[in-house]
Amino acid sequence: MKKKLVYIAISMTVCLLIGILASFATQSSVNDWYQTLNKPSFNPPNWIFGPVWGVLYILMGVAAGIVWAKGIYHLWVKTALYHFAFQLLFNALWSIVFFGFQSPFWALIVILTLLILIFLTIRWFKVVSKTAAVLMVPYFLWVCFAAVLNYKIWEMN
Repeated sequence: MKKKLVYIAISMTVCLLIGILASFATQSSVNDWYQTLNKPSFNPPNWIFGPVWGVLYILMGVAAGIVWAKGIYHLWVKTALYHFAFQLLFNALWSIVFFGFQSPFWALIVILTLLILIFLTIRWFKVVSKTAAVLMVPYFLWVCFAAVLNYKIWEMN
């Protein structure tokens, strides 16, 4: 049990650090370029994104820690964690492309790829731990919403 908690803590820390690093790209544009964009009526207020992403990164970290605790030597665990790491990189890449490069079109391509990667991660997590897979579902749903939002922003601008 102690080993599992250590893996969860490490995984949560990694996820939160990725989120913090990605936020540097976000902060560079959120108060100027992003404000000038036309946005759909369902665009949430800016203050909501930080808390939502914080919770999602924690859930992702718990999920990855649960999978990791099943034994990194196992092929299914390795495969699940490879998928997780790859989707986490695309998660950070989206912020860099959308906010850093100020490119909603290319960010849309990134987020659609991210959705596929999250789906595959959930699928592999389910093989290892149903609980871990379920913990990833809110993240998948939020990224679905973010993809629609990204599309509308690209379409409107």
